[in-house]
Amino acid sequence: MERDDVIEYSLDAHHSEEEGKKIRKKIWFVTALLTIVTIVEVAMGAFAGRSISTGMTWQMIKWGYVVLTLVKAGYIVLVFMHLGDERKSLKWVILGPYIAFIIYLIFIALYEGTAVGEAWDTYGG
Repeated sequence: MERDDVIEYSLDAHHSEEEGKKIRKKIWFVTALLTIVTIVEVAMGAFAGRSISTGMTWQMIKWGYVVLTLVKAGYIVLVFMHLGDERKSLKWVILGPYIAFIIYLIFIALYEGTAVGEAWDTYGG
């Protein structure tokens, strides 16, 4: 007896060739964007020791990593977790707490890092 409530999705593809081209174009764009961001991050890490000659400060390199990492993470969430296809209000309900938490973590890291640096200067060496 064959069940009629089980759907074999691989045999039930109803998109046209135009939709398939759009999907493949999106996949290539996501791949290229994430590859480019990763290459920039690796290049920043490889040439960080030579930052004096390029004019980049260590602070700029650290913030560059933070920004590029957040761009990659956000894009992965929007594309691979299909959050980009949802309504705007649902996006904010999901992303809002994470954004607030990330800002909080950055604040704590900077504030505590400054306090540790001051304590090290005062008592350390």
